Amino acid sequence: MSLAPIEVLVINFPGNQFSGEIIPELERLVDNDTISIVDGILVRKDENGDVTFTEFEEMGANADAMALANVMNQLESLISDEDIMEFAATLEPNSSEAILVFEHTWARPLRDAIVNSGGVLANNFRVPGAVVDELLAELAELEES
Repeated sequence: MSLAPIEVLVINFPGNQFSGEIIPELERLVDNDTISIVDGILVRKDENGDVTFTEFEEMGANADAMALANVMNQLESLISDEDIMEFAATLEPNSSEAILVFEHTWARPLRDAIVNSGGVLANNFRVPGAVVDELLAELAELEES
């Protein structure tokens, strides 16, 4: 199976404060075939800095984790233990993070159209929202001067 572009999203929860409010939006995105979640890990760093990580479907009775596991379209592990430890290195003690690997399923028809027309994707990159906001603020300042 050929996948559309894959993205890794790392969401930090300082102080382990996770309300589950992102789950309905993830469900909506999956149900609308905008994304397909192909892997997910919950990483926890305790007050001593020790790191543990668990696949969402292994979390048992935790309702939020089970809801997240239910929207996942698990293929196979696309994120390594080394990747997880690299992300966890910047996590503050007594905090957690969700690492979600998802496919941009909305892009499949566009990818197919590019290939079928003889095109070749030459470059693809994402500009973070904070960078766009900063640039727009700088442009607004230039317009005001």
